[in-house]
Amino acid sequence: MDLPPICSMFRPSDDATIYPYLIPSNFFAVVSLKQAAEMMRKIHKAEDTAVKLESLAREVETALQKYAIVDHPEFGKIYAYEVNGFGSYNLMDDANVPSLLALPYLGGVSVDDPVYKNTRKYILSTENPFFFKGKAGEGIGGPHIGLDMIWPIAIITRGVTSTDKNEIKECIKTLQRTHGGTGFMHESFHKDDPTKFTRSWFAWANTIFGEFIWKTYKESPELLS
Repeated sequence: MDLPPICSMFRPSDDATIYPYLIPSNFFAVVSLKQAAEMMRKIHKAEDTAVKLESLAREVETALQKYAIVDHPEFGKIYAYEVNGFGSYNLMDDANVPSLLALPYLGGVSVDDPVYKNTRKYILSTENPFFFKGKAGEGIGGPHIGLDMIWPIAIITRGVTSTDKNEIKECIKTLQRTHGGTGFMHESFHKDDPTKFTRSWFAWANTIFGEFIWKTYKESPELLS
């Protein structure tokens, strides 16, 4: 009998979950468990521990295939954000990583995974209750700050996980025009006015922004011109 995913009562945003099984974090846990198994095997020569870690990773993987996927009437099979293991689920995505949008960045799924592709279309649409679109730009936010506040970290994540050069370019342009004149990435900005932002310095977003620009420079430098 397969086990349910790993329980977590808090999201990466520090907000409480609605349902206890946070799907993006469970995908990330599978990746981390496999990495831990490799380290235990190669560095510490602890085969028994490595086998146990790999076994747990497989259990969580199996549970994700059983509990994490739901049928959406418009987008088809997509990953839920949270589930309870008894059929209830929460459809949304939050800006903070681990997120559904960030799954390929974390190594949880391939960018070509058909369920991820459907999920991406869903979470980058107004069907996602925390996808906001305004005069300044569009992107994912979350309940931590509230409605109409877009998080740069989600725009960065969108760019990092995209295979569409036009989409990547638009993410960069949006980030260029929404730093509120400070030159830094913020926690969030208002969809219609980037000078209305939270946290003048947000190290997490600034760090992943640097990673995004470096990735773009290495793979498609023409997008930075």
